[in-house]
Amino acid sequence: MSIAIVVLTYNRVHLLRQCVDNTLGRTSEATKEIVIWNNGSTDGTQTYLDELHDPRLRVVHHPRNIGQSGYKPAFELTTSEYLVELDDDIIEAPHGWDKTLMDAIRRLPRCGFLAANLVNNPHDVTARIMYGAAADLYRVTEVEGVRLKLGPTGGGCAMTPRRVYDEVGGFRQNRRSTFWQEEAAYIRDIQKQGYEPAILNDLEVLHAGGEYYAKEAPEKVEFWKAYQRRLDNRRRIKRVLLRLPLVRRLNERFHWFRVPGERRRAT
Repeated sequence: MSIAIVVLTYNRVHLLRQCVDNTLGRTSEATKEIVIWNNGSTDGTQTYLDELHDPRLRVVHHPRNIGQSGYKPAFELTTSEYLVELDDDIIEAPHGWDKTLMDAIRRLPRCGFLAANLVNNPHDVTARIMYGAAADLYRVTEVEGVRLKLGPTGGGCAMTPRRVYDEVGGFRQNRRSTFWQEEAAYIRDIQKQGYEPAILNDLEVLHAGGEYYAKEAPEKVEFWKAYQRRLDNRRRIKRVLLRLPLVRRLNERFHWFRVPGERRRAT
């Protein structure tokens, strides 16, 4: 069994160096293919990548930034049975982390997307949410001897079997947006086929996301601003609807939507 890893990168060569040294450099013999997709970086990324020498490595210099839509063509360059999407800001991981993921997902036939857990890093935006505001959305359970963390699952460092990937048609592409939540779309696709996402609780990687580590790309900033506007609009509509006694009673019975301000624990 072999593993292919794809890294998308854009104008974060200082983080990419750490990712290559302390994450890709700690993979096992199971990883046979590494594709680093350079999304038109202008900060020295191309020069750095052209100096790397690893027989497993294939570098693609794309002329422009297509964001997460780069995953699909990058994975098409690989043939391994297990696929890993790895963010360029995963700057440290334990030795053999790739095989740890593979060994776990092979024991979980209904798991279609297994992510590494995050180190509780107060400087990382995602970790602060996971261990702070969203902590009660997660629970730890054991399945087939594997300790899983169930709750909102991201794709910073995540594995999917190729058989599942091919079954659902792979990662989607988005022609309109450079930055978007491709892992959320993929998770919805695998869930329609009866597979589930999970986090491997005992495998922790260091994520370096947010302004503390690097200036956010304008496309990403705009995406999250638009995302927040949509959330705010939905909350306003829900509050208006819940003023109607009949809607409130029916929502309590059928759970159409979450009441604004109400927290929901992982089940």
